[in-house]
Amino acid sequence: QISYNAHTHIITSIARTLTHIYTYTHTLQKTMTTSPSTSELVTFANELADAARKVILPFWRQPIEIESKIEHDRPIAESPVTIADRQAEETMRSLIESRYPSHGIYGEEYGQIRTDATYVWVLDPIDGTKSFITGKPLFGTLIACLKDGVPIIGVIDQCVLNERWVGVVGEGTTLNGKVVTTSGCGKLKDCMMYATTPHMFADGEEGDKFNKMCNSVLRPLYGADCYAYAILASGFGADVVVEADLGLYDYCALVPVVEGAGGVMTDWCGRRLTLENHERSKGRVVACANGGLHKESIAILGETWSEESFVVSFFREKFMYLAVGIGLGVALSRPRN
Repeated sequence: QISYNAHTHIITSIARTLTHIYTYTHTLQKTMTTSPSTSELVTFANELADAARKVILPFWRQPIEIESKIEHDRPIAESPVTIADRQAEETMRSLIESRYPSHGIYGEEYGQIRTDATYVWVLDPIDGTKSFITGKPLFGTLIACLKDGVPIIGVIDQCVLNERWVGVVGEGTTLNGKVVTTSGCGKLKDCMMYATTPHMFADGEEGDKFNKMCNSVLRPLYGADCYAYAILASGFGADVVVEADLGLYDYCALVPVVEGAGGVMTDWCGRRLTLENHERSKGRVVACANGGLHKESIAILGETWSEESFVVSFFREKFMYLAVGIGLGVALSRPRN
């Protein structure tokens, strides 16, 4: 037999539980049905960057265990990862799940969830881990907010130098709260061009295109990772950035920063950099300080990247198999002595 006090306690516990369930459901429903404003999303993106800073800075220039990720199908098969990368992404993902449980997440270290959602957050906790582990302050935390697969907000946060670029498509780009714009020279032959490394371009047409770009600019420069896009957006002297073999998390945050500052950033064929286009673009990106430089760059980089070349290669392959089949058929049909 249950005492009166015990009975009252059970009823109270059930009521409290139902209240929590109702509150959570109501909050979730409100979040799912109400589109957040751009300013709200920008504020939250800054909160994510602040949280990532708190995780990353204690590991800066300290002994840290480094693991290797191996991807044999990439021009550079090995890439390093540290506890700082993983903990920073974990922290940001936790904040997103708490604030916007209906939003998608696409992260470098922990993969994808709900990428068909209206809003998707794309995270690279430390872009430029090789710089980070060697004490070079040219890495950055990359945070992008996509709406319907298109980057609308981007953050490049360099926690060591206390520099943060925030780009909003259609509204502008700031560096530590001050508006920045691209400058850029008028012709490709006068340009300073960045790439993280010449080894990121695959042998063959991709590498040939990059070499042609190197021969077309005043100076090719290397080693800045995401920082190159930041200085391009700020008008500090970089005019063009050309890269390949990038993941979605490597470039989504860069697009609003570059475009918000007045630059142009697309794939090598001039297509928009979106969630939907990622496989088609194959991680090949070009960022330019102005439209004239972009037009010149695309003329080189996109010259033969076309659907026709795919069709030609497709039929060439099929013809080869057909020729082999005919040859075998003829050989087998010959009468034996």
